[in-house]
Amino acid sequence: MDPRLSFVTLVVRDLRASRQFYIDGLGWPVEFEEEGDVVMVRVADKLILSLWQEDKAEAELGPIGRAAGAMPFTLAHNVGTEPEVERVIAEAKQAGATVTSEPVKREWGGYSGYFADPDGFRWEVACNPGPLGESVL
Repeated sequence: MDPRLSFVTLVVRDLRASRQFYIDGLGWPVEFEEEGDVVMVRVADKLILSLWQEDKAEAELGPIGRAAGAMPFTLAHNVGTEPEVERVIAEAKQAGATVTSEPVKREWGGYSGYFADPDGFRWEVACNPGPLGESVL
Protein backbone atom coordinates (compact mmCIF):
# COMPACT_ATOMS: atom_id res chain seq x y z
CA MET A 1 0.00 0.00 0.00
CA ASP A 2 1.36 3.41 -0.97
CA PRO A 3 1.55 6.08 1.75
CA ARG A 4 -1.21 8.43 0.66
CA LEU A 5 -3.95 10.64 2.08
CA SER A 6 -6.79 11.22 -0.38
CA PHE A 7 -9.66 12.55 1.77
CA VAL A 8 -9.93 14.20 5.15
CA THR A 9 -13.56 13.90 6.20
CA LEU A 10 -14.97 15.99 9.00
CA VAL A 11 -18.29 14.73 10.34
CA VAL A 12 -20.07 17.99 11.12
CA ARG A 13 -23.11 18.72 13.27
CA ASP A 14 -24.47 21.48 11.01
CA LEU A 15 -23.44 21.28 7.35
CA ARG A 16 -24.94 24.70 6.67
CA ALA A 17 -22.73 26.32 9.35
CA SER A 18 -19.67 24.44 8.13
CA ARG A 19 -20.39 25.42 4.53
CA GLN A 20 -20.81 29.03 5.61
CA PHE A 21 -17.44 28.89 7.40
CA TYR A 22 -15.32 27.09 4.78
CA ILE A 23 -16.99 28.17 1.52
CA ASP A 24 -18.55 31.56 2.24
CA GLY A 25 -16.18 32.69 5.02
CA LEU A 26 -12.81 31.32 3.93
CA GLY A 27 -13.67 31.42 0.24
CA TRP A 28 -12.74 27.83 -0.57
CA PRO A 29 -14.19 26.56 -3.88
CA VAL A 30 -16.69 23.70 -3.92
CA GLU A 31 -15.52 20.65 -5.89
CA PHE A 32 -18.70 18.63 -5.28
CA GLU A 33 -21.85 19.16 -3.24
CA GLU A 34 -24.91 17.12 -2.38
CA GLU A 35 -27.16 19.63 -0.60
CA GLY A 36 -27.80 18.69 3.03
CA ASP A 37 -25.41 15.74 2.83
CA VAL A 38 -21.84 16.60 1.88
CA VAL A 39 -19.60 19.41 0.61
CA MET A 40 -16.19 18.60 -0.86
CA VAL A 41 -13.27 20.97 -1.44
CA ARG A 42 -10.07 20.12 -3.29
CA VAL A 43 -7.32 21.31 -0.97
CA ALA A 44 -4.39 19.89 -2.97
CA ASP A 45 -3.83 18.19 -6.29
CA LYS A 46 -4.79 14.81 -4.85
CA LEU A 47 -6.43 15.71 -1.54
CA ILE A 48 -10.09 16.46 -0.79
CA LEU A 49 -11.58 17.92 2.39
CA SER A 50 -15.05 16.47 2.84
CA LEU A 51 -17.64 17.99 5.20
CA TRP A 52 -20.24 15.30 5.93
CA GLN A 53 -23.50 16.01 7.74
CA GLU A 54 -23.52 13.96 10.96
CA ASP A 55 -26.89 12.22 10.56
CA LYS A 56 -25.97 11.20 7.00
CA ALA A 57 -22.54 9.94 8.11
CA GLU A 58 -24.03 7.88 10.95
CA ALA A 59 -25.96 5.79 8.43
CA GLU A 60 -22.62 4.58 7.04
CA LEU A 61 -20.24 4.94 10.00
CA GLY A 62 -22.49 4.14 12.93
CA PRO A 63 -22.85 6.34 16.04
CA ILE A 64 -20.60 9.40 16.19
CA GLY A 65 -18.91 10.06 19.53
CA ARG A 66 -17.99 13.54 20.69
CA ALA A 67 -16.56 14.92 23.90
CA ALA A 68 -15.60 18.33 25.23
CA GLY A 69 -12.18 19.70 24.35
CA ALA A 70 -9.96 19.23 21.33
CA MET A 71 -10.62 16.42 18.90
CA PRO A 72 -7.84 13.82 18.95
CA PHE A 73 -6.28 15.20 15.76
CA THR A 74 -5.51 18.48 14.04
CA LEU A 75 -5.41 19.64 10.48
CA ALA A 76 -2.54 21.83 9.34
CA HIS A 77 -2.34 24.71 6.88
CA ASN A 78 1.29 25.62 6.29
CA VAL A 79 2.42 28.96 4.89
CA GLY A 80 5.79 30.48 4.06
CA THR A 81 6.10 33.35 6.54
CA GLU A 82 5.11 34.42 10.04
CA PRO A 83 2.97 37.33 8.76
CA GLU A 84 1.04 34.82 6.62
CA VAL A 85 0.30 32.79 9.77
CA GLU A 86 -1.17 35.88 11.40
CA ARG A 87 -3.16 36.78 8.26
CA VAL A 88 -4.70 33.30 7.94
CA ILE A 89 -5.60 33.18 11.65
CA ALA A 90 -7.28 36.60 11.28
CA GLU A 91 -9.19 35.45 8.18
CA ALA A 92 -10.41 32.34 10.00
CA LYS A 93 -11.53 34.45 12.97
CA GLN A 94 -13.38 36.81 10.60
CA ALA A 95 -15.09 33.77 9.05
CA GLY A 96 -16.33 32.67 12.49
CA ALA A 97 -13.54 30.49 13.86
CA THR A 98 -12.57 30.47 17.52
CA VAL A 99 -8.87 31.20 17.94
CA THR A 100 -7.65 28.61 20.43
CA SER A 101 -3.98 29.63 20.39
CA GLU A 102 -2.63 32.91 19.10
CA PRO A 103 0.43 32.57 16.84
CA VAL A 104 3.70 32.16 18.77
CA LYS A 105 7.23 30.88 18.25
CA ARG A 106 7.28 27.15 18.98
CA GLU A 107 9.94 24.92 20.58
CA TRP A 108 10.37 23.07 17.29
CA GLY A 109 11.57 26.26 15.58
CA GLY A 110 8.45 27.31 13.76
CA TYR A 111 5.68 29.83 14.29
CA SER A 112 2.07 28.71 14.58
CA GLY A 113 -1.39 29.35 15.95
CA TYR A 114 -4.59 27.33 16.14
CA PHE A 115 -8.25 27.92 15.44
CA ALA A 116 -11.37 25.76 15.78
CA ASP A 117 -14.07 25.59 13.12
CA PRO A 118 -17.80 25.55 14.04
CA ASP A 119 -17.59 21.87 15.09
CA GLY A 120 -14.42 22.30 17.12
CA PHE A 121 -12.03 20.74 14.59
CA ARG A 122 -8.64 22.30 15.25
CA TRP A 123 -6.55 23.79 12.48
CA GLU A 124 -2.91 24.67 12.95
CA VAL A 125 -1.62 27.49 10.78
CA ALA A 126 2.14 27.15 10.68
CA CYS A 127 5.32 28.54 9.23
CA ASN A 128 7.70 25.60 9.47
CA PRO A 129 11.20 26.62 8.36
CA GLY A 130 13.43 23.97 6.94
CA PRO A 131 13.26 21.34 4.23
CA LEU A 132 10.19 19.45 5.50
CA GLY A 133 8.13 22.60 5.97
CA GLU A 134 9.15 23.95 2.58
CA SER A 135 8.26 20.64 0.92
CA VAL A 136 4.54 21.07 1.70
CA LEU A 137 4.23 24.59 0.31
